[in-house]
Amino acid sequence: MTEEFISKFAEALEIEEPHTLTETTEFRNLDEWDSLAYLNIIAMLDEEYDILIENAAFKQLKTIGDIISYIESNK
Repeated sequence: MTEEFISKFAEALEIEEPHTLTETTEFRNLDEWDSLAYLNIIAMLDEEYDILIENAAFKQLKTIGDIISYIESNK
């Protein structure tokens, strides 16, 4: 799950070297993170994992691992 998600996350943000990402990566600190990246991640969560996340809930997520945990607890 982790490797697969990181790969999809990197693809959504057009990060060329996904191996630089880990569960502890704070995604808001990435150079690629902006409002479009946010929308791409929200869309990816919906399409790939059938998860709709409220803006307030997403704001509480800090790391890639937090997103993975959110997916796992909301399947």
